[in-house]
Amino acid sequence: MGSIGGYYHGEMSTMNLTHLLDSAPEETVEASKDELVNMFELMYTMRRMEITCDNEYKARAIRGFCHLYDGQEAVAVGIENALTHDDSWITSYRCHCIALARGGSVSKVVGELFGVIDGYSKGKGGSMHMYNKEHGFYGGAGIVGAQVPVGAGLAFGHKYNQKPGEPMNVAIACYGDGAANQGQVWEAANMSALWKLPMIFCIENNHYGMGTSIERHSSINDYYKMGNSIPGLRIDGMNVLAVKEGMRFAKEYCGAGNGPMYIEMMTYRYHGHSMSDPGTTYRNREEIEFTRSTRDPLEYIKKCLIDSESMTADEIKDTEKRIRKEVQAEVLKAKGSERPSLEELPKYVYAKDLTPGSQAYPDFIRMPDFAKSLTFNK
Repeated sequence: MGSIGGYYHGEMSTMNLTHLLDSAPEETVEASKDELVNMFELMYTMRRMEITCDNEYKARAIRGFCHLYDGQEAVAVGIENALTHDDSWITSYRCHCIALARGGSVSKVVGELFGVIDGYSKGKGGSMHMYNKEHGFYGGAGIVGAQVPVGAGLAFGHKYNQKPGEPMNVAIACYGDGAANQGQVWEAANMSALWKLPMIFCIENNHYGMGTSIERHSSINDYYKMGNSIPGLRIDGMNVLAVKEGMRFAKEYCGAGNGPMYIEMMTYRYHGHSMSDPGTTYRNREEIEFTRSTRDPLEYIKKCLIDSESMTADEIKDTEKRIRKEVQAEVLKAKGSERPSLEELPKYVYAKDLTPGSQAYPDFIRMPDFAKSLTFNK
């Protein structure tokens, strides 16, 4: 691999495998200097944001559920670079970094975790519920696997609205290996296959369903074959260029009317399942450190930058220093925001009619302190 004509040509990982496909992604993938730099900067911003969330959670500035994505950044960034914002993306509760990739900012993501009005969902959704329809992001889902049938519905919408003679946009639903055997996933897959929907079932296989290894929680460990008659593809989810090329292939295949595809991203999370899980009772620290030292997605993209002479090691260090400062400034911005007022809380729950933004309020909301209960005029 190397730089040819101003573009970096990287070899695809030998981890990539196919199921029921007559063709496959290209063996090499091309990326310009700007693409490589942008991928690295977004991945590093994601890493620093999630590490900051870890620190803020431990400082009790963030409460409740919190599922971190560090280690899996190449999956989100590779997908984002292969799709457009006209394609629909829905994911699980591990959604901070995808929200960032799809038009978000660190202050909006972290602000949502702080529960402030300038957060992604005005401080009312928290870690698991972020949403940006304008950029084709249909949120995180708090219920295991619940995003998958919604993703199939988004795919149905793309097929229904297909313009004659043009490829369809696609929908992608990301979920973990722990959700892969949910009944609703199988039902969505069956419907998608019957109706040939442009739907991508993306399993982010980080090898543990909460604290249970894939060998103990699933009778099928080749997740890319789980669609039975649905074609599948296994991708090295720690290699952002492999993800980009694999997803380009999947988008082209599904958008051409061939029906859905199963994608298995072989990845790894460095934190536990959530902040309440230390992540070391069912795996040892040596396993985590071995993955960090041999397969870390950031180290891979940094190597690509140096090999292609897109950046020097010193330039990379300077960029990391700048991003750390930017993330910290965004966190301070989020901390300067206010919590939503009590009057704000019931908004966007009831609607008077189908007019966008039409608000209806319940007559009365009982608060734990009855004296602080809310009464609304009809």
